[in-house]
Amino acid sequence: MTTSISDLESASASQLVQALSAREIGALELCDATIARIEQRDVGINAVVVREFERAREQARAADMALDRGERRPLLGLPMTVKESFNVAGLPTTWGFEFARQLPVVEDAVAVARLKAAGAVILGKTNVALALGDYESNNPVYGRTLNPSDPTRSPGGSSGGAAAAVASGMVPLELGSDIGGSIRVPAHFCGVYGHKPTHGLLPTRGHQFPGYEAAPDVLSVIGPLARSADDLELALDVLAGPDADEALAYRLSLPPARSQIRDLRVLALSEHPSVRTSAEVQRAIEKVAVRLAKAGAQVDRASTLLPDLGELQGDYVKLLLTTVTRGAPDAPPPISAHEWLLLLDRRLQFRKQWARLFAAFDVVIAPSFGTVAFEHMVAPDWERSTLSIDGQPSLYRDQLAWSGLATVAGLPATAVPTGQTSAGLPLGVQIIGPLLEDRTTIAVARWLQAHLDQA
Repeated sequence: MTTSISDLESASASQLVQALSAREIGALELCDATIARIEQRDVGINAVVVREFERAREQARAADMALDRGERRPLLGLPMTVKESFNVAGLPTTWGFEFARQLPVVEDAVAVARLKAAGAVILGKTNVALALGDYESNNPVYGRTLNPSDPTRSPGGSSGGAAAAVASGMVPLELGSDIGGSIRVPAHFCGVYGHKPTHGLLPTRGHQFPGYEAAPDVLSVIGPLARSADDLELALDVLAGPDADEALAYRLSLPPARSQIRDLRVLALSEHPSVRTSAEVQRAIEKVAVRLAKAGAQVDRASTLLPDLGELQGDYVKLLLTTVTRGAPDAPPPISAHEWLLLLDRRLQFRKQWARLFAAFDVVIAPSFGTVAFEHMVAPDWERSTLSIDGQPSLYRDQLAWSGLATVAGLPATAVPTGQTSAGLPLGVQIIGPLLEDRTTIAVARWLQAHLDQA
């Protein structure tokens, strides 16, 4: 591979790591080129809101010395950014709240520490929705992030700054988080790849509300956004595995991807009883289904094995609301411990239903969101705000339904770009797979990246 400065913005993280390893480009040279793109392009996007360029240059110089000594690590010398909600020692973690600007951050999140140990050069942090609770990435501390494809539209949230930074060619790799689609929706809105891992596969310690150390919950995960499916797996292999205390006894060994595409069993979903979905998004699902079928996959559009999606959505909303409002001064009345345990019991039953479905199917293809990127809202009201979907009003909050498909049972889901609308707006789908079979959903994403636009 030969890499020149002119094509760095489209090169994948995997390709850049190869170029660094072959000494076709220096880590400092790559770092400076990435910084220059951020300084030039972010003026009209506002994605990289916390910058630590001088420290990044120090990391890059150290990477060059290590490479010259013959060291090779998975991300050695690769420049990237991380979502603002991750702790990075010495940088603020605010989640968009003014009060958190001055709170000291003295230790990296586990995921950030693993990225650094793998050789990544951390340039800074990207913008988020206030409290990570919206499909806009807008907050009082850093302002609003704009979609690189159309500045009048949202890049998604809460990892909107992350997706925008990748989509605009500023960075090749990002670290996000997802409890309500916060990786998958921005990936769909911005036309990049994203992976919501199996719940618990990647340690979340150091990704918590500012000033508050919370126990891990049953929904939220962290995961990568990137320019290619290969990069998702590259990052997954760096980040996955038990946290320090559990690593005393446990080791991770993910199963390989399931069948070749010609033997793949696919369930394609384009409708949900709890939410309206646009014709454009439904056509994206059909495009993927038809392409897989042409390659020999068995594709079904319905199955009696599918859990009751309306019931699943109802439980998801209760689980989500309880999780994201704990400790908040304006939280709704808490549910009882017994009600919470009953929700967990029903979650177990949903897991069993999904396991039965995945004995008959390998993956489920579904929307990440019911529309393309929507026009910016001043202050979305989760109780009243609506989106216009094919001329019909639909409650904004209902779009959580597509996120809940994978989130309730803790399943892996990979967001894949599928093309653009006639207006040039990105479209995508999510590929949902069996518990702990993250390599299967990424493998299907990899195949689609290579073959989706072929006749």
